[in-house]
Amino acid sequence: MIKLLSIPFLFLICSLYFTIPAHGQQTSQTVKGTVIDDKGDPLPGSTIIVQGTSLTAIADVKGRYSVSLDPGNYTLRVSFLGYVSSHYKIKVVTGANITQNISLSADNSSLQQVEITGRKERTYKTKSTFIGNKTETDIKDLPQSVSYASKELMADQGAIRTGDVVKNFSGVSQFTFYDDLTIRGFRVNGQSNTQLVNGLRTSTGFWKQPLTNYLERVEVLKGPSSALYGNASPGGVVNRVTKKPLNETRRQLSMSLGSFNTLRGLADFTGPASKDSTLLYRINLGYEDAGSFRDLQFDKNIVIAPSLSFVASEKTQINFDMVYNSSRSRLDRGQSVIGNDLYSTPQSLALSTANDFLNEQTYIVTLSANHRFNENLSFNLAYSKTGYQEDLYEHRSANAFAKDKLGKDIPNLVNMQVFQRKRKRYIDNLSGYFNYNVKTGSVEHKIVVGYDYGSEKMPAGASQLTASGYRNATNTGTIASYVAKDSLKYLRDPKGNPVPNIPSFDLTNSINSQRMQDDSKAFFAPTTLAPTYYYLNAGYVQDQIKLGRFQALLGIRYEYYTDFINYATSTEGKTHSSAWLPRLGLIYSATKNINVYGSYVMGYNPQTAANLANPNAGGPFAPVTSNMIEFGAKSSWFDNRLAITTSIYQIEQRNTLYNANDLINPDLLRPVGKERARGFEFDITGRILPNWSILASYAYNDAKIVESLVPAELGLQKPNAPKNTANIWTRYNFISGQLSGFGFGLGSNYVGKRNLSINLSQTIPEYLLINAAAYYRVNKVQIQVNANNITGKKYWVGGYDYIRLFPGAPSNYLLTLTYDF
Repeated sequence: MIKLLSIPFLFLICSLYFTIPAHGQQTSQTVKGTVIDDKGDPLPGSTIIVQGTSLTAIADVKGRYSVSLDPGNYTLRVSFLGYVSSHYKIKVVTGANITQNISLSADNSSLQQVEITGRKERTYKTKSTFIGNKTETDIKDLPQSVSYASKELMADQGAIRTGDVVKNFSGVSQFTFYDDLTIRGFRVNGQSNTQLVNGLRTSTGFWKQPLTNYLERVEVLKGPSSALYGNASPGGVVNRVTKKPLNETRRQLSMSLGSFNTLRGLADFTGPASKDSTLLYRINLGYEDAGSFRDLQFDKNIVIAPSLSFVASEKTQINFDMVYNSSRSRLDRGQSVIGNDLYSTPQSLALSTANDFLNEQTYIVTLSANHRFNENLSFNLAYSKTGYQEDLYEHRSANAFAKDKLGKDIPNLVNMQVFQRKRKRYIDNLSGYFNYNVKTGSVEHKIVVGYDYGSEKMPAGASQLTASGYRNATNTGTIASYVAKDSLKYLRDPKGNPVPNIPSFDLTNSINSQRMQDDSKAFFAPTTLAPTYYYLNAGYVQDQIKLGRFQALLGIRYEYYTDFINYATSTEGKTHSSAWLPRLGLIYSATKNINVYGSYVMGYNPQTAANLANPNAGGPFAPVTSNMIEFGAKSSWFDNRLAITTSIYQIEQRNTLYNANDLINPDLLRPVGKERARGFEFDITGRILPNWSILASYAYNDAKIVESLVPAELGLQKPNAPKNTANIWTRYNFISGQLSGFGFGLGSNYVGKRNLSINLSQTIPEYLLINAAAYYRVNKVQIQVNANNITGKKYWVGGYDYIRLFPGAPSNYLLTLTYDF
């Protein structure tokens, strides 16, 4: 049996084999022409694919294309977003160039009701989304802001993790370098069970960002999305859309080498699995063995992501998706600094030891089906199951400095603790809904009526051992914290200082503290990880009404939430909560290219034992409630190649949880009364020219605490929520002349100053990063180099306090060889 470590070498062998040029090739002839629409206008950016080969041409600004082919018979497949694809058969003979002009007709067919077949376009711009209405909707017709990144953008930037992707979105930044984000000033993380995969609720282990090699796009629906998806952050919901099968054969292998000993091999295969194309397949594979600029950190990942689409008839389609990720790594709890000096320790400093480990396994399985009863009525059903398993051993800070005999901080010594934890989590999500499109006179209705069921369970067996605190005077146990007036109760060193249960981490001698530690003499105590279980039932109805230039979106959801107290014990009981969640939106088509909109939505998120990640957080807590008012405009330009969105908003939220800064229990949380975020966002996505792509955004976000029992917090900017962010990325390809085949990319990311989450008086500075890329394609092979943070900027992506800071990567590069066949 082949060992898993041999996987990247197999990719390398395959890549090298397929890049060997063939000998004895015949003289090529030029096939050229112009792509036009029904009115005779050119369609710049049209894609011309020579079927059976990897040859592709893109029409220029005048709709002209050309491709060189050896003598033989070929079929050209020509496509353009919003038009019906066409096929043209041609015969190439020696000594005769061919002119083949092409005409495409507008696609007036109905939109998909469920995302089963894959997206064929190869651009940054996506015309439609399923996230906003649970049916394919033109983004311009959705009265709510959506940001997204396509697989093409991710590939051009060499982005392999969601944190690398969301930096392109307005109003989105990292809270930490875990799967942990801030959207419009509100926190969204993978462990809160408010993220989506293919529109269904899921969860991650929180510690590691999800990989992206199996994703078609990453998108964010801004604002509360509870009316469609249940409990969620008021800032927005993140949806990861997996790659779906195509009805044409595409195969790709890639190998990457880069900084921090990064080695990565990826594969993507798709096409018909049957002669009649009723069964389509896609499989994405990934292998990663990567180090880090952070001490002792590494990531070893294996990803297997198959997908099958069965087109049973013109009316019935079924899809199966699975994503499996096996991850081995260490858990990085961040950088600690001496006192309040951000630059007193290197950003590479991690408080891990050589015997720490984090092993995780995650699977997400989705089965979905769509049946169309007639032209107006269809039914969609989808079920998703997520399984997560964690095996952790870590040395980490106790979120405080060590104490001297007087109870004062020793600024170069970080108080440490050890966690040993095993747990599993399972998330189930069932979604069924009817789509009914009907026209009554001049009024059009798109009605959605549906039911959702969701549950999350952490079964019995989850457990944690914790070693922390200070040793007692008899060295037979521990005391949680040090109190100077009771110093005689503690074991003391020759200087009279209390002896910690776990040796402190010396920031001035990190090598000694990072070596393997003998914890056999430490006092471990069990920490409660009680089984948890909750489920929810919800029903909703929504109608998108269109009359002339006006559209109105009216929706309401009723959610009934059940949480188990003392689950799986003799004192098990149930608590219930419920909410009515309205959603209102108006759209006016000012011109053919411009829609303006306004919307009001409400959010709701219970804060119970089952969905609080930390068992020491306290509670019970009242549910988080929120609402948002948003106005904006969406437009398309340059023959629908470029999309521009602007929006202004106000979000209010009550009962957000903050750290209580309790000395005995540093994980204890407390609610604040009210937070409010007001802001402006601007996004550009698409192509200026057929060979010039761009994505740019700017966001201003004034997110403040406006009600609190702690007066000093009033008026403070919310933690890890920058007031200003801006991003730009552009790629230009040379399509003629001596530079034909070359391309370059250039981008920048700006994030403003931020407050930290536990100590709001501590801040991290603003930063501006410059990134670049170069590309060269010869037929089926592309060589790509990405250089990130090329100025070597020192920066932090987020943090809790100056003991847990999360630095960003220094200058780094990635070399990628890709072969399409």
